[in-house]
Amino acid sequence: MKKFECHINIDRTINIIEALQIQCDLSVSEIKKAIDKGALWHSRGKSTQRCRRIKKKLHLDDKLHFYFDESVLSQIPTPATLIADLSHYSVWYKPYGMLSQGSKWSDHCTITRWAQKKLLPERAVFAVHRLDRAATGLILVAHSKQAAKALSLMFEQHQLEKTYQVIVHGDHQQHPQPETVEMEIDGKTARSHFLCLEYQEKQDISLLQVNIETGRKHQIRIHAASMGLPVVGDRLHGNAAERIKLDNEQSAVDLQLCAVTLAFTCPISHEEHIFSLPETLRPQLSNL
Repeated sequence: MKKFECHINIDRTINIIEALQIQCDLSVSEIKKAIDKGALWHSRGKSTQRCRRIKKKLHLDDKLHFYFDESVLSQIPTPATLIADLSHYSVWYKPYGMLSQGSKWSDHCTITRWAQKKLLPERAVFAVHRLDRAATGLILVAHSKQAAKALSLMFEQHQLEKTYQVIVHGDHQQHPQPETVEMEIDGKTARSHFLCLEYQEKQDISLLQVNIETGRKHQIRIHAASMGLPVVGDRLHGNAAERIKLDNEQSAVDLQLCAVTLAFTCPISHEEHIFSLPETLRPQLSNL
């Protein structure tokens, strides 16, 4: 599959398609599709931004940066589900495999791009926080710079309550009260609270509710593994050899970690909000 990048200095009157055709062995259709998926960046002065407007007028001394990776551009995003549209921001269910943010190669498989293409009326999109590619659950997308700034500050100052559900290998039902794990991650304080909701003896797996007071990278996965209860499907911090029986075959499954509720006071309207995933979108022991 083709993979290359090219950087073009604009030194004469020319349009974007013409400039790229000179440098790239691609058809006009391939170039347009790649641009729509976020492969083109435009620099003017000290500003560099992703560019999707093929009719954007180029100035002398502008630069184009084109990142073409056929394997990336051929990926098809898994559909996200709109939970609530509050105009200044929206709340979505991010499925397994969807990205929170893009790369220089594309952004078509991100929750922000999905929201931009699906919401009516179409509006600007800004990332506020992230969920790992392998995690699922509730995520906010801002639609103005003001909302993005206010919501990002809310997350930074931990002014909201996030609840997760995970399915882990092992029996956690002997702990009737929430179990707290305090273990530093990358030298920083991290605290998580685990409560068993259900246990399935046949496959020796437990459904846990998790609340975290800090938001370190892979915090829930690391803390669960430290208790000897690795999250099902965690190939990084869990036991890659563990398999769940699906359809009478031993199979690898997706990471069973989901953000199920978000509760906060809206920094724009000052209204109290509690967003909760329907049961059908939450981890289910019966599905494994």
